[in-house]
Amino acid sequence: MADPPTGPPEDINKTSFWMPINYVRTVQRTSESYQACKDIIACMKDRAHVERQYARQLTEWSDKWKSITETRPMYGSLLRAWQCFFSSTERLSALHTSVSQSLVSEDGERIHSWQKETFPKKMFCGFRESYDLETAFSRAQKPWVKRLKKLEKARAVYHKSCQREQSAQEKENQAKLKADLSESKLSKIQQTREKATQERTKARDRYEKVLEDVSGFAPRYMEEMESVFDQSQEEERKRISFLKQAFLSIHRHLDITNNESIKAVYSELHHTLMSISEAEDLRWWKNNHGPGMPTDWPKIEEWNPPIKKQKPGKKPKTHKGTEEKAVMIGGVRVRALYTYTGEEPDELSFKSGEEFLKVEDEDDQGWCWGVKEGGAEGFYPANYVLPVK
Repeated sequence: MADPPTGPPEDINKTSFWMPINYVRTVQRTSESYQACKDIIACMKDRAHVERQYARQLTEWSDKWKSITETRPMYGSLLRAWQCFFSSTERLSALHTSVSQSLVSEDGERIHSWQKETFPKKMFCGFRESYDLETAFSRAQKPWVKRLKKLEKARAVYHKSCQREQSAQEKENQAKLKADLSESKLSKIQQTREKATQERTKARDRYEKVLEDVSGFAPRYMEEMESVFDQSQEEERKRISFLKQAFLSIHRHLDITNNESIKAVYSELHHTLMSISEAEDLRWWKNNHGPGMPTDWPKIEEWNPPIKKQKPGKKPKTHKGTEEKAVMIGGVRVRALYTYTGEEPDELSFKSGEEFLKVEDEDDQGWCWGVKEGGAEGFYPANYVLPVK
């Protein structure tokens, strides 16, 4: 029930309350609260043992020195003053004994009785509250999980079709460069590419349709999940409220003196206990394990073709002077099929649909040298563009 240690943020899709099975953290809160009650009872039993030992030590000290003072040559007010230490110690010993008994028989029994009443168990299923929450959350989340699985499947099919289309496009481009290739073979390759394009379009439509279904179902899913979550929050609010009163009762039993320094200690403790706020605790839980958590809702993930990166051991891509290149006089005008952002200073960045000049042929690593109208030039992946007819 304490705040967890802070650390680096995790992937919100892995920890978000809205993602499949992540409600289990809220379900487990019931058993954790039950264990917290056991720990509090054990803690107060230990403190009661300390109080009993201290009371016994006070009595032993008082009895020892009371008998000694009776044999000492003291008299009058000085003797009565000395003996007053022992009488006050006896009263203090009785007070600590009373505190020990109150911590066990009153506070401990009160928490134990409340624990037994608040956490009924279901045969073979643990706590009834945990079972009911698990059942309700699972029922509310089941349709959502089915839709997410369909969405993931549609996304995978769409991305696979994009990959096939890109591969077919590359084959078609290579076939057009072969002068000895027959028209029938070229036509067959073009038909394959057109079919791949059609399949990609159908997959995209299916992907969008499934995403629309997921997005449309989200409000209902959120409403049902929050309804179950609010039930859990109400039970936790009752637990926080009870334990606050239990802590205040323990405080009253421990605050046994009017000494100013001890008053300051217990005043600080009392201030901390009085600062317990059901609203603040519930708000924290909601923002860290409940509906208040951020999440990355599903959306279209665009597919980009793989870039042929330089393999270890190969010579780096070069330009002008370091290696002879087939420079094209005037260049060949090309159009970008995809958006590309250069990762190195000597790479050319461009957006999908943008046109520029290819001034050098593709090297053995799959890179060409291009120049844009503004004067920007650099390497770019050859499979990201097509010649402009």
